[in-house]
Amino acid sequence: MSQTEGARVFREAWIEGVHQHFPGEPKAGYVTPWDDTPQWEREAAGSVYDQVRQFIEISGGHASRLSREQKSRFVATCWTAQMFKHFEDPKPGYVADWPDLPKWQQETDADIFEAIEKA
Repeated sequence: MSQTEGARVFREAWIEGVHQHFPGEPKAGYVTPWDDTPQWEREAAGSVYDQVRQFIEISGGHASRLSREQKSRFVATCWTAQMFKHFEDPKPGYVADWPDLPKWQQETDADIFEAIEKA
């Protein structure tokens, strides 16, 4: 799968997770369709997709045995690294440590990992 296709898998899983887990009405930016997603965000999504895919592959497929929390933490850490790559001084919420993320975001990150596993 190309990085662009992987980025779309990531973005679609994010949007689906936000709709499922976000309490109330999500911000428009959280559910922006792919065609309107900023380039930096597309690149970040593609990079995180690649990191998760490689992690799954080098584990021999055994990453499936990780807990949802472990999967979520991995996605969140990869995303945080991308925020530091794309922004000189990212907003604190963009680089918050996993325990400080809202529950809906933790669940969405686990969903992203699992969507990549299935892709």
